[in-house]
Amino acid sequence: MPKLKTHKGAKRRFHITGSGKIMRAKGGKSHLRRRKPARVKRLYDEMVPVSNSDKTRVKRLLPYGVK
Repeated sequence: MPKLKTHKGAKRRFHITGSGKIMRAKGGKSHLRRRKPARVKRLYDEMVPVSNSDKTRVKRLLPYGVK
């Protein structure tokens, strides 16, 4: 079997934790952020787990579990 290539866009957008969870950043964090409350702005900084329906798609893009 030939080596599989990692999708470079997915490599930058997703992180895999030590326990195997795929984490993603929230969208909408760079534009029109000044008018939002500080509590909401802090929530944008957290990484959230990828939904179950998208896990198989992301795993196919990251065949070697890029950290």
